Amino acid sequence: MSALTLLAVLLVVALAFDFLNGFNDSATVVATIIASGAMSAHGALVLAALGNFAGPFLFGVAVAQTVGAEIAEPHAVTIAVVLAALLAASLWDLATWYLGLPVSSSHALVGGIVGAAATGSGAAAIHAQGLWKVGIALLVSPLAGFAVAVAAMHATRWLLRNATPKSNVALSRAQLFTGSALALSHGANDAQKTMGLIALGLVTLGFTPAFVVPWWVVFASAAAIACGTALGGWRIIRTLGARFYRVRPIHAFTSQVAAGAVILGSSLAGGPVSSTQVVSMTILGAGAAERRSKVRWGVLGDLAVAWVLTVPATALLAVPLFHLVDALLRQGGW
Repeated sequence: MSALTLLAVLLVVALAFDFLNGFNDSATVVATIIASGAMSAHGALVLAALGNFAGPFLFGVAVAQTVGAEIAEPHAVTIAVVLAALLAASLWDLATWYLGLPVSSSHALVGGIVGAAATGSGAAAIHAQGLWKVGIALLVSPLAGFAVAVAAMHATRWLLRNATPKSNVALSRAQLFTGSALALSHGANDAQKTMGLIALGLVTLGFTPAFVVPWWVVFASAAAIACGTALGGWRIIRTLGARFYRVRPIHAFTSQVAAGAVILGSSLAGGPVSSTQVVSMTILGAGAAERRSKVRWGVLGDLAVAWVLTVPATALLAVPLFHLVDALLRQGGW
């Protein structure tokens, strides 16, 4: 099996994961826009797709560097590790989409990398410092999203304290801008994770001498996540847009402001966050700031179980997948 053939396989698997990421996470960007009646479903998905495509070009590739070079030792990240990690994350995304659970593709990919790299080269190959960086970003960002949403909701309600019901029209129109910002921040963070693994594959296969993200990798990854977003994961959209509480324009506006700010800040710092978790917590924060009893907190418990299980589940799933991929590559002479 030639290096060029392996590169083609890597691109197919990586871009398929990126597509699924966009398909799953379209709910992240459009759920509140649709639920609040600010835009039609078709218009919201087109807006989200365009933002997801443009995000990586506007805000750099710091997250790709973190995922591609700071989680495991470079020598441990073989082509078998990369493929097993992507397959494990993709299978988990499909399973949770079927169940209508908005889980983290970031968690899934990190778990896949850890499980596959540890299986191939031992636990010592995992960078503790890199895992801490990823772990802190994934843990702190949902809490930050909740806190920022609470603050944004209080500030918005104070500014609109003397407003008439017509303010809902202005808040709906404002979501064209806040939704665009959220889509850009989502693309700036999520598309980069696949870019990092493709860049690793290019190094491993000998196509580049060092870790670098070529422009065509940025383009292909951004296009794949945009296509997935355009199709939309309706099961998850219904979960985020309706199951917590009845979302009105003020909730949608404040949650989009909060989520966009937190995700973009993490992207610029190189922290791979779960946009799904951040948005879920900003929706909760916006509702809780108005009235705590408004929120169906039991739904959060269901989601939390899926969130907690994601990393260990994909790490375990990556183990047999690594052995399978490694055996196939050895048979192919690689």
